[in-house]
Amino acid sequence: MSKITKEAALAYHNMGRPGKIEVKPTKPYSTQTDLSLAYSPGVAYPCLEIQQNPDEVYKYTDKGNLVAVITNGTAVLGLGNIGAMSGKPVMEGKGLLFKIYGGIDVFDIELDETDPDKFCETVEKIAPSFGGINLEDIKAPECFAIEERLKRTLDIPVMHDDQHGTAIISAAGLKNALEVAGKQIEEVKLVVNGAGAAAISCTKLYMALGLPKENILMLDSKGVITLDRPNLTPQKALFATSRKDVNTLEEALRGADVFVGLSKGNILSQDMIRSMNPNPIVFALANPVPEISYDEAIEARPDVIMSTGRSDYPNQINNVIGFPYIFRGALDVHAKAINEQMKMAAVHAIAELAKQPVPDTVNNIYHVNDLTFGPRYFIPKPVDPRLITEVSAAVAQAAIESGVARTPITDFQAYKENLRQMLGQETKLARTLHATAAKHPQRVVYAEGGHQTTMKAAIQAKQEGICQPILLGNPDRLNRVANRLKLDLTGIEIIDMRADKEQRRRATYAKHLAEKREREGYTFEVAYDKMYERNYFGMAMVENGDADAFITGLYTKYSDTIKAAKAVIGIRPEYRHFATMHILNTKRGIFYVADTLINHETNAETLTDIARLASNSVRFFNEEPIIAMLAHSNFGTDTTGTPQTVHKAVEIMQKQYPNLAIDGELQVNFALNKTLRDEKFPFTRLKGKNVNTLIFPDLSSSNNGYKLLQGLSPETEVIGPIQMGLNKPIHFTDFESSVRDIVNITAIAVLDAYVEKLIEKTKSAQ
Repeated sequence: MSKITKEAALAYHNMGRPGKIEVKPTKPYSTQTDLSLAYSPGVAYPCLEIQQNPDEVYKYTDKGNLVAVITNGTAVLGLGNIGAMSGKPVMEGKGLLFKIYGGIDVFDIELDETDPDKFCETVEKIAPSFGGINLEDIKAPECFAIEERLKRTLDIPVMHDDQHGTAIISAAGLKNALEVAGKQIEEVKLVVNGAGAAAISCTKLYMALGLPKENILMLDSKGVITLDRPNLTPQKALFATSRKDVNTLEEALRGADVFVGLSKGNILSQDMIRSMNPNPIVFALANPVPEISYDEAIEARPDVIMSTGRSDYPNQINNVIGFPYIFRGALDVHAKAINEQMKMAAVHAIAELAKQPVPDTVNNIYHVNDLTFGPRYFIPKPVDPRLITEVSAAVAQAAIESGVARTPITDFQAYKENLRQMLGQETKLARTLHATAAKHPQRVVYAEGGHQTTMKAAIQAKQEGICQPILLGNPDRLNRVANRLKLDLTGIEIIDMRADKEQRRRATYAKHLAEKREREGYTFEVAYDKMYERNYFGMAMVENGDADAFITGLYTKYSDTIKAAKAVIGIRPEYRHFATMHILNTKRGIFYVADTLINHETNAETLTDIARLASNSVRFFNEEPIIAMLAHSNFGTDTTGTPQTVHKAVEIMQKQYPNLAIDGELQVNFALNKTLRDEKFPFTRLKGKNVNTLIFPDLSSSNNGYKLLQGLSPETEVIGPIQMGLNKPIHFTDFESSVRDIVNITAIAVLDAYVEKLIEKTKSAQ
């Protein structure tokens, strides 16, 4: 983790537009009609609907997705009472986290009011605007009274994150740490250093998990909190001990099993940790300096199970793991409160998630391959994309079961899919592809079996039930790679195409290839030599029925792969060319782009084949193709070069397919802007239609076109390249392909193979 300097922080907050969050319109506003609907007179109608039925406010406004992050600036981070205005950067930051992790809109509100009653009165008056209230950075003990009152007087979720966020995450961490340590929560001895809002809330939640009160020692700045101490607050009194033999932190830690620090840095010594029981659990959560550093703790006790509040060490207790998803679940059922059942549901969901296989995206971000449940990983990472589905759904379910939900969720699978799509983690298209493929799994051969990305993708595809993977490569090498990465290859076939035992299969494949290409220079000897190459062997497996689909391309030259595909598989007889397509899932919808990989040089015949292939492929994805043939000019304004070539291809296509919505040559802006296109060119066959398929005039423009959009709009999901026109399901990847990309291609390859089998079955029946 890079060091954060004052200069860097100030520059970050000052760059570009001031602040870290903004408000954006969500409805059209380009016409007078739009504005009249948005405001007067149209806005009167939803107002009256809400007047008649107040719950309709969730339907017609942003209330159900709007949270107020409110502070009075009396306990800002570790800075103390710096005032409401000074705390605004923190509240904006909280708003940013709400948005990027939970998709929740936020207004940050800084109240210049320290009196708890007046503070509450103000919040109560503005509460109708919001679906939830997140209290932030309010000092103890006032924060307890404020939260309790607002929970009592308001009918929307209220949570003081400094208390409950830390409590929920640390409780999930403690639950799992105890499991790693082999200890039972009913038996362990806990020492809590700190008696502020977070410490009190954490300890209460630990007790709810089963920790006996008599096993707890809590300390504040004066030492162990005992029953005979005068003037205890009600919150501290709850954890006061009757023991007389302990006064200091050093004394309290002797024979303890768990230490939780929510105090200040460097107050825990190595000797103190050495005095704890075997497999001690140490949560040093003071920020930015923990009670003891991770390295010092490990040095003192190699058996320590350690957590801090820092991101540069394992097992970070980070509130961002909780609050966006707790509010997300609460908001989605229009909850009246965040109750104890919902908080406990979040605890269990977070704890359980850490025991599941870690997504590749998480490993990649942290530059590791071995995040598995154990001493160095028992809390999910903040970037884990599954948090929003698992935690939000658990919280929503708890809200429903505990009776605080206004709008119950009936289909939680659909709910989770919507959450994934909302944050761009998964689209409906990808989900549909995977689900359909899982109904018809096929045998898929992966050329680069020893590549870690391929290996992870094959494992994931198998886990999802999409395919029966076959990896090409040396088994010993592949198993070494798998062991190093801690990957389980159980149930995955490995074939070494160069092994002696594959001699017969190489010969069979070579004989078939030589007979097929005997007039193209392929003798048996030439073909046999080719079978030592992974692309030729893998494609031959598909050609000869030993596999159903083949995927290659991570580190193979495209020119070599294309040559092998033409030789072993061949182009469908009704075409002279084959091509590839990329699917772009954008905010404006799904677009199909071709040819993105294969045909370097194009003429009218090439473009005609690409358009025909694209048309069939779009129908493969259950859409009606609306095709624009692109160029740098529109309809004859340039009669030379590329536009003329495109013009000829359009003529051929329109003559052969009179009912197909295809036209050009068109500039891309006219293709995508229906209003502009129809106004300028009312004769077009595309009139009144939204184009979904773009045929570029050459490989360079097509490849750069989709990559430009991907680069400028990272939220755009790109699936491809998708092969079109070969006789068998042979599909390609890019060298920069991620695990997810390859799994998506696998799903398409499986569907391709399944459809191929259906076609062959139909032909046989006839």
